Amino acid sequence: MSAEAVPVQAAPSVPEEERVRHELEQTWRQPPGLLPWLKSVDHKSVGKRYIITAFIFFVLGGLEAATMRAQLARPENTVLGPDAYNQFFSMHGITMMFLFAVPMMTAIGLYLVPLMIGARNVAFPRLNAYGYWVYLFGGLFLYISFFLNTGPDTGWFSYVPLAGPEFTPGKRADVYAQAITFTEIAALVGSVELIVTIFKNRAPGMTLNRMPLFVWAMLVQAFMVLFAMPWVATATQFLAMDRLVATHFFNPAEGGDPLLWQHLFWFFGHPEVYIIFIPALGFVSSIVATFTRRQVFGYPAMVLSMVATGFLGFGLWVHHMFTTGVPQLGQSFFTGASMMIAIPSGIQIFCWIATIWAGRPRFTVPFLFVLGFVVLFIIGGFTGVMIASVAFDQQVHDTYFIVAHFHYVLIGGAVFPLFAAFYYWFPKLTGRMLSESLGRWNFWLFLLGVNLTFFPMHQLGFEGMPRRVYTYLEETGWGDLNLLATIGAVTIATSMLLFVINVVSSLRQGAPAGDDPWGGETLEWATSSPPRPYNFAYIPVVSGRSPLWASSAEMPVVTGLRTDVRDTLVTTVLDAEPDSKHRHPNPTIWPLLTAVATTILFVTLIFTPWGAVIGTPLLLLGLLGWGWPRGREKWEQQLVEGEA
Repeated sequence: MSAEAVPVQAAPSVPEEERVRHELEQTWRQPPGLLPWLKSVDHKSVGKRYIITAFIFFVLGGLEAATMRAQLARPENTVLGPDAYNQFFSMHGITMMFLFAVPMMTAIGLYLVPLMIGARNVAFPRLNAYGYWVYLFGGLFLYISFFLNTGPDTGWFSYVPLAGPEFTPGKRADVYAQAITFTEIAALVGSVELIVTIFKNRAPGMTLNRMPLFVWAMLVQAFMVLFAMPWVATATQFLAMDRLVATHFFNPAEGGDPLLWQHLFWFFGHPEVYIIFIPALGFVSSIVATFTRRQVFGYPAMVLSMVATGFLGFGLWVHHMFTTGVPQLGQSFFTGASMMIAIPSGIQIFCWIATIWAGRPRFTVPFLFVLGFVVLFIIGGFTGVMIASVAFDQQVHDTYFIVAHFHYVLIGGAVFPLFAAFYYWFPKLTGRMLSESLGRWNFWLFLLGVNLTFFPMHQLGFEGMPRRVYTYLEETGWGDLNLLATIGAVTIATSMLLFVINVVSSLRQGAPAGDDPWGGETLEWATSSPPRPYNFAYIPVVSGRSPLWASSAEMPVVTGLRTDVRDTLVTTVLDAEPDSKHRHPNPTIWPLLTAVATTILFVTLIFTPWGAVIGTPLLLLGLLGWGWPRGREKWEQQLVEGEA
């Protein structure tokens, strides 16, 4: 349908709006029951499932970390044996990196981005549901294998030749390779959803230079996923073929190269840190603006800094490989790039400081977590610049100094902003407020626990304690610092328990939130809490970067979209001018069935090449059912085509 057929007018009358809302509710609603829940393609429903599932994996990864800390609390402990410890530290890393951090950031984006840009759903709702089911089944496959004593035991990095057929017989490394493939498919699906939704479903008037900074962050992250994830998926498939069908990608005796694995893995692995970190920058920008009542200072600089971080993130991977014999000239380039990437992060921190300086900050729990992020991330950034130096890195490589740096960057740079986001957007997701008093206990215990746990590890690294060892002798003198780190881990666990208590009690009896409890500036606060299935009865027309702060008058809206079918507006990429209308597909069970077929294909391939013969026809059948119009869907398609 042409853009001329999508009129814009002032806010409609109350009776007209009520009629439209009632009709949209009937068209977009999800009926009660298990089957409609399994068929749902609503981005909010899928996003909440992602968030809850990722948080469960976060808890499992935390329990694995706590068990390792119990083992290392004293010299020559016997909580875990060497084989179990290898599985625990491998599962901890895989869980936190592949099953928690990236999926959680993507999940929040999939929930919030359509609301922030004035859309009714993501661009490809069924693909979005498929991505979640593949992610869930991959995580279940990994943990079932772990509970059956077949969990990965070669680290989240799974270096060859250790992970190759000669040194790791059995199926543990195969489980790793296929589990990673599941998560990468889900991540790529999420990136496609975000890119197309942001480019083609923005509300009229929301030009690229009016998009919220969080939306920019998710766009940069999505492009990074698109370019980074295929490399690790390729590497894991090479590993699986070396192990299962006797190829020799990483076998030097047959012309392969073990360092090829490291190059492929870290070309993904270092951008992944920024894939996790960049959405956190978007969280921080939204929260700083709201609680200072000021637009973030330096909008163009903030956007360009995130884009620069995305580009530079792909130029650092070899700083993980300084001890592998990389030529010195190459080392110098990667040292320079590793130091250079601190510049855009520094620019953003100074922009936030300027915003806070010009405003009147309200020290709510979300804002406290933002301040904690700044402190911890700066500490992690300083140690990052230190290990960018080749000489220093060669001294502390594979020691607990690297463990300390890594956790300061990821917990400080990603988990603290993530908890700020939980407290900030929880009212929008649930319609309830979290307790401020419990939130403050959660924050201070978390901040104390992180520093107690990881700051002593810097000293342990200087004293020579290597990573990935399951015990140590008393004569090393590492016992007291390890005990202090374990006490810190208990403190972190206590803070997480308080957060769970806060969430459960608030869901039952928390104070009603209202639509905009914080006085936010972006469009998600213009919807009800929690949002309706259709998000917006009328698509708003945006006239600035802070549409809810722009004026006291109601925003003009788009009319002309059908209410009896899932009609959505498509706009142009640059200026978000109305371009056409699009009928979204209805809920269906086929994304779930296609994900089941995908799971059968990947899991059976571990045991027999005949898995391809079994799984491929099932996958094709699932895709056929997914795309074949039938029933009401066929009628709606004919209706819309006839209208056009």
